[in-house]
Amino acid sequence: MIVVPVKEGENIERALKKFKRKFERTGVVKELRARQQFDKPSVLKRLAKEHAVYVQQLHRCED
Repeated sequence: MIVVPVKEGENIERALKKFKRKFERTGVVKELRARQQFDKPSVLKRLAKEHAVYVQQLHRCED
């Protein structure tokens, strides 16, 4: 369960923003979308490799 402490006099908009951020970090929506369809393990492995290559290329550009 997500708990967002709200300080006295704090804007409700700010509290909602904190809640949304915490909820997104839990990854519930991402997992729900992933479970809606079955992906073969080989496809998942290939996507993970592609992502790793992409991240490596990003880090090379920074140097």
